[in-house]
Amino acid sequence: MKNARQKKILELIAKYDIDTQETLIGKLAEEGFTVTQTTVSRDINQLKLVKGITADGTYKYVSSQPSGENGVPVLSSILTESVVSVVAARNLIVIRTFSGMANALAVCVDSMGMKQILGSVAGDDTILLILPTDEAACEVAENLKNAFGIHD
Repeated sequence: MKNARQKKILELIAKYDIDTQETLIGKLAEEGFTVTQTTVSRDINQLKLVKGITADGTYKYVSSQPSGENGVPVLSSILTESVVSVVAARNLIVIRTFSGMANALAVCVDSMGMKQILGSVAGDDTILLILPTDEAACEVAENLKNAFGIHD
């Protein structure tokens, strides 16, 4: 039941702009799933859902860990389109995003499993990635630019 419910949650957030747990509970009820707020909250946590910004400036739940073929992470367009710039500075990378998107994007970057990234810190519109060397920062920055579709 849990797997079916969580699969349905992923389908619903992909189909609708769901911005609250109450809205999600209602959509689940329409699909035949009777759940409590506690259950939905736990599902959101387990599915690693985050709130992303929509084209019209509102927020909705999005998956922070979408994956493509063979489990390779694929970043959703709502997140990749929020990236303003990716700049390597010595052994650091600074990623600028639209306001409110840095945390959601940082979760995605963290989930990509890039072993060279020692850590990350996210604010409202900026992500700081720490790498062991200047060379690693340049390499990872180029990989991220490709993933985000940024062409200098």
